[in-house]
Parts: sequence; structure tokens; C-alpha cells
Amino acid sequence: MDIDGLRSFVAFVDTGSFTRAAKQTFRSQSAISMQMKKLEEDVGQALFTKQGRHLGLTDQGQQLVSYARRILSLHDEAIGHFKQGDHHRPLKIGCPDDYAESILPDLVAHIRVLLPQQSFSIVCDCSTELRLKLDRGEIDIAILTRAPDIEEGYLLKHDRGVWVCGDDTSIMAQSPLPLVLYEPDCKFYSAALDGLEKAALDYWLLCSTPSATTIKSLLRKNLGVSAMAVSSVSAGLTIVEQEYLPALPAVDIVLAVAPVPHPAFGSYMATQISHLFVAQMEHII
Repeated sequence: MDIDGLRSFVAFVDTGSFTRAAKQTFRSQSAISMQMKKLEEDVGQALFTKQGRHLGLTDQGQQLVSYARRILSLHDEAIGHFKQGDHHRPLKIGCPDDYAESILPDLVAHIRVLLPQQSFSIVCDCSTELRLKLDRGEIDIAILTRAPDIEEGYLLKHDRGVWVCGDDTSIMAQSPLPLVLYEPDCKFYSAALDGLEKAALDYWLLCSTPSATTIKSLLRKNLGVSAMAVSSVSAGLTIVEQEYLPALPAVDIVLAVAPVPHPAFGSYMATQISHLFVAQMEHII
């Protein structure tokens, strides 16, 4: 089976879209379709099935995903082994601002253990923009909050959403409740507003911003209340556990890798990083 075809196949599985798979692999959609047809011929099985207006995977397609990831991991491990010691360009890491204090330092520390000579370039942006940058080949890897309906990326951490304020929890008694939230593409934004609406709790949106620094600064001044992942809660902030507040969703934080990988960082390396993060979670538990 063709390695590039397998990369395109995994890109489709991870993004849920042939359009994004085509962008990420710098191919036309017709070229991707030809690769998928060739894969089906190679395995002698149908890999895709219609699910309404979208394409999903057959049972055989699901089985191939596992093989494809292992094949790509072994391929990337071999390439990385023979290129060890070569001078590589900086590894371009994309990170949402809210994970810059928590997830990013651990990620860089783990990569440095595995690639001690590797340098980095770090771009902070929201998950939506980071996915576009991955598609355009502007970054090599990205820390993302995974959507529940796709198999995107390599797991770094299971997390959950919580309500957060500053040190003065009396702000929770204000009505309407002043909210300081991430922008609408954040899943906690819609979960918070929908939950408050359904609970008939009065609120007003004081501010929305992509900047975690801005949100935390406003919370520390006791100007509002926010919804964020536990991983994003830092010094000077208080997690509020009140039964009347709507529940916020659990999230998976993952590491996504560009289908055309950095010479030193492909799927094999992402798998090793995922194992380190999961082991770290288990040790904490």
C-alpha cells in the first residue's frame, strides 16, 4: 500500500473531511479520490459507506485505520532514525492561548527528551485557526480540543469544563451574572450560554475574547465569571462548584500532526508523546 495514500486516508479519518484532507496533503480532491480507490483495490474491500450526506467508514475501513496508523508510525520511526543528527528547521507548534501555561510546557519538555537538539517556533491561536494553519502547512503540530465526532489527533489529556471566578466568589450572587468567555468557536462558550438559558439563569456577556491572558486578568479583578477546562485554571482563580450552575462538557485535548510531517516529528513521535502524557495522567491519578 502506498504511504502517501495511507496518509491521505488517515487525514480524512482525523478531519472527517476529504476537503481538509486534500488541503493538508496539498492534493486536489480528485487526486485524493483516486488514492482512496487505489486503497480499496489494494485491500479488496470497500472502505467507505454513505451516512446521509456524508461518507463514513465501513467495518473494513475502521480496521484499516489501525493498520494505517501503525504502518505510518513505523515508516516515520525509520525515517527519523536515519535522519537523527541532521540539522532540522524549527518544529512549528500551534497552541491555543488557554493551554500555553499548562499543556504546552509539558509538551516541549517531552519533545526535548526525545529530540534534545530540536528547536521550536510556537504560534498561539484558537483551535479553529490552528486547524487552518495545519491545512496550509504553516505549522507542523498543534494542541487542539477535539470535537466529539471525529478521531482527530493523539490523546494528551482528558479534561472537563468548570465554572471559574477570581478570589471573591461573591460575584456568583450577581444577577445578571457577568460572563467573560472565550470566542464562540470554543465549546465552553455555547455550553455555558445554552446551559444558563435552559436553567433560566439571568446573565450578560461582559466580554468574549480568544485571549486566555485577558480572561484571567478580568477574573482576577473580580469583574466576571468564566467557563474553561480545568487545565486552564491557574493561580488567583477559583473553581466554583454550585449545583444551580449548568454542567459543562468533558473535553479531550489532543496533539494533531500535519499529514506532511516535519522531518523529525511524524506519527511515531506523536505516539510516543501521547504515551508520556497518558502515563503522566495515570501517575497523578
